[in-house]
Amino acid sequence: MLVTTTNDLAGHRIVRHLGMVRGVTVRSRNVISDAIGGVQSMIGGRVGAYVKLAEAARQEAYDELVAHARDMGANAILAMRYDANEIMPGVTEVLAYGTAVVVEPA
Repeated sequence: MLVTTTNDLAGHRIVRHLGMVRGVTVRSRNVISDAIGGVQSMIGGRVGAYVKLAEAARQEAYDELVAHARDMGANAILAMRYDANEIMPGVTEVLAYGTAVVVEPA
C-alpha cells in the first residue's frame, strides 16, 4: 500500500477514487506509564513512557487505515492525516484518515 500526505502520487496516475478511509483506536494510560511519566515530567525533557504510548496508538490507527483501504480495493492512500482527541482524562482517540485510490505507474 502506497501512503502519502500529498494529494497526488509522483510517478503515478489516479485511475479511480474509492472514497475516504479511516482507522481509529482508543487508548488509555496505565498506572505504570503514569508513574514513570510523572517522574520523567518532574525531571523535564522527553517523557518516553507517553511517547511510546502515542506511537503505539498511531501505529494501530495507521494499520486499521491501511486495512480499510485494502478492503475497499485500493492500492494507495492520498492526503493521509492523523487526529487525536481526549475522550476523557487519560483516554485518547487517535484517528488516521485519507482518500483511498487505485493508482498505476504513469
